[in-house]
Parts: sequence; structure tokens; C-alpha cells
Amino acid sequence: MGFYEDRILPHVVALTCGMPAMRKIRRKATVGLRGEVVEIGFGSGSNVGCYPDEVTSVTAIEPSDTAWAMAADAVAASTVPITRGGLDGQRLPFDDDTFDAALSTYTMCTIPDLPAALAELRRVVKPGGRLYFLEHGSAPDEKVRRWQRRLEPVQKRLGGGCHLTRDIPTLLADGGWAPVELEQYYATKTPKTFGALSIGVARATA
Repeated sequence: MGFYEDRILPHVVALTCGMPAMRKIRRKATVGLRGEVVEIGFGSGSNVGCYPDEVTSVTAIEPSDTAWAMAADAVAASTVPITRGGLDGQRLPFDDDTFDAALSTYTMCTIPDLPAALAELRRVVKPGGRLYFLEHGSAPDEKVRRWQRRLEPVQKRLGGGCHLTRDIPTLLADGGWAPVELEQYYATKTPKTFGALSIGVARATA
């Protein structure tokens, strides 16, 4: 990664995705999580403090050393044990059926090979385990989608590969995860091009 991606972008992501006003929706996204959890795109630890009491451990997948360093205080203060378990959600260094559940928040927009990451999550999550997600992506309105397509090239450059047009529920289904709970809406006080949210829970279909 270059200087911007390695040193500047983690701070930008922490500022935009870690605002205190987003804590409520992050808590909503983690309702039902339990046991040993693998979290892809851990970032600077914005979900720390939002895990339910039933979560016994979190294994964080985070490629950025800067973001992981930024998370140090939150990780140290967490009542849930958190360890950094890997760098790449597309290649998880764990045995099959290792985790009880998986968590992804504002991560599926950026992973270069999302189908590979979803396949890896299917592999490492135990049968019957669920994937909990909170993601932004393709808007329900064509007028907004047109703007998303126009802005996406700039967003990808400034946002470290972040896409605006990914259809998260469809990509989940294509990747072997069937949403069993799904809510979609525009985030308040956020431009619609960036604020079309999908929040829910999915189960593995294969």
C-alpha cells in the first residue's frame, strides 16, 4: 500500500465510519452475536463496546497496521477478548468450522474479491452459524444509482477501493449466504449516494 492508503486512509475511515452517532446502528447490527466471532474489516475498532455479552471472543481481520494500532486502547479496554487473527478476508488462516459467527461492518464495499471472502467465511463458520452485516451499497432509487455510478471512480481512489454500487443482498446470496433478516434504508444526515444501508443476518446455504 502507498503512503495515503497506509497512513492517511485509516484515519479518514475512522472519522467517517466511527462517528459516535453510528454506535446505535452498530449495536443493532450485532444483536444476536454469540460465541467465538470472526470480524472482517476490524478497522480501528469501531464495533468494540457493541458486542453482546454472549460474545466470548473476537478474532479481528484487519490489513492495516495503522488501523490496528489506532484500535489499541479500545482493544485493551474491551470486556471481550480481541486478537488480530489475519490480514486478508479473502484468505483466512483458520481451520474449517472454527467460529460460531462472523461480523462485517462497512467492509464488503472494499474487499477486492468479495466472493472469495464470502466463501472463506462459509468455510470457517460452523454449520448453522450466521453472518451479521452492516454495509452501504447500491441505492434503491435509479436517480441515486446514477450518481453512485458517476462518483464511484473517485470514491474508489479516495476510499481505498470502496465501491458505491455493490448490491449487498444479491452478492451475499450469490456467495452462498441467504439473508434471513434484512433491513434497507437511507442513513439520516448522510448523502444518499453514500448512505444506502443494508443491515441484517445471513445463513450459509452451502
